[in-house]
Amino acid sequence: MKALVVGGGLGGVTAAVALRQVGWEVGVLERVPEFGEVGAGVGVMPNALRALAALGLADEVRRIGTPRVPGGIRDPRGRTLTRVDASHEDHVVAVHRADLHRVLRSALPPACLVTDTEVTDVDDLDADLVVAADGLRSRTRQALFPGMPQPVYTGTTAWRSVTRAVFPRDLGLGQTLGPGAEFGVLPLGDGRVCWYAATTAPAGGRSADELGEVRRLVADWHDPIPDLLDATPPEAVLRHDIHELAAPLPTYVRGRVALLGDAAHAMTPYLGQGACMAIEDAVVLAAVCARADDVAGALAEYDRQRRPRTQSMAKASRMLGRVGHKLRNPVLVKARDTAMRAVPPSIGLRGMARFMAWTPPSLSPDR
Repeated sequence: MKALVVGGGLGGVTAAVALRQVGWEVGVLERVPEFGEVGAGVGVMPNALRALAALGLADEVRRIGTPRVPGGIRDPRGRTLTRVDASHEDHVVAVHRADLHRVLRSALPPACLVTDTEVTDVDDLDADLVVAADGLRSRTRQALFPGMPQPVYTGTTAWRSVTRAVFPRDLGLGQTLGPGAEFGVLPLGDGRVCWYAATTAPAGGRSADELGEVRRLVADWHDPIPDLLDATPPEAVLRHDIHELAAPLPTYVRGRVALLGDAAHAMTPYLGQGACMAIEDAVVLAAVCARADDVAGALAEYDRQRRPRTQSMAKASRMLGRVGHKLRNPVLVKARDTAMRAVPPSIGLRGMARFMAWTPPSLSPDR
């Protein structure tokens, strides 16, 4: 059986790895001249780590990613709102997107990675299965669902980067919530730190000095935020408006085509699960293909398993965003912070467990 994957991002390459493990011949078609990932860091949640473990790649991701450090949420003055102990079993591993992509590509023969190839019509592809992993602006999705609304701007713009300097390995992983803004810290395994900042703003905003824009947003916030910004090359700061696929698709499959990752369920980043859902999608798709009698049956099962989980995740992430950086009213900000301090960390973690407790299916055809 042969599969062609349209799009060579994290989700597409993971799908290729997973399908090859269950015996499929796979090709990945990427429109840009070189394979790789742009951007900064990505948090690999425990559920995605389990999916990577099913592919034999989790140990390498842990090796290059965040050491086991404490985490939590603070206010701009550095006061703790909630804390996660370093010994907690649900350990988030942050890695640079390019490094994670490299680990995934290492599990594929170079011959199956085809660059500089624009797919305009999946009907032209000679394959038993087509995996549409072509992202937020998926042409495949638009062709298969011409009447569905396109992705919408969420009202949030975000900056991301990675420091040049190396920081102590015990630097905590965390987030700071302020009025109308937030700042996140994800230490990488080599001592560099990925950070992000977000605020509400009109769509399309750009500045000649994006690092300066971040400084103006969080200039007087607690340490180590000023040091992280000082250690960041201005030219390395990326700014993106956040979009989501707000109208849920009625199905993730059409004929022999399966939508995967952002092409199926582009979501807001407030639960940190966007890339993780794509990795889960890939492993589930391979598992159902390993066991089903035909492609149609496999894709029906893929849709049955993935659509409720991912659409529930997207809804929960959207709701969480409303109590983050989108809060500007001082009274509401204070009420949020007070409520977060009052909730024991164990209860807060239980609230996240329903998203992180997912276990991947076996890739064996007998289970």
